[in-house]
Amino acid sequence: MAFNLVKFSREVRAEAAKTTWPSRKETLQTTGIVLGMVVLTAVFFLTVDQIIGAGMRALFGVGS
Repeated sequence: MAFNLVKFSREVRAEAAKTTWPSRKETLQTTGIVLGMVVLTAVFFLTVDQIIGAGMRALFGVGS
């Protein structure tokens, strides 16, 4: 089984031509959604961590 570089290059080029890229608007929208979800997730875990920490301090009487 020999590797044909020319054939491979043609096939890669043909597949790359089929690729559809998102518009600038779609890219900005999805980036905004991802960043928003990251912030929401960070706030959620910060809140949960603070609640668990407060519970552990109350339970064991350690910390300030």
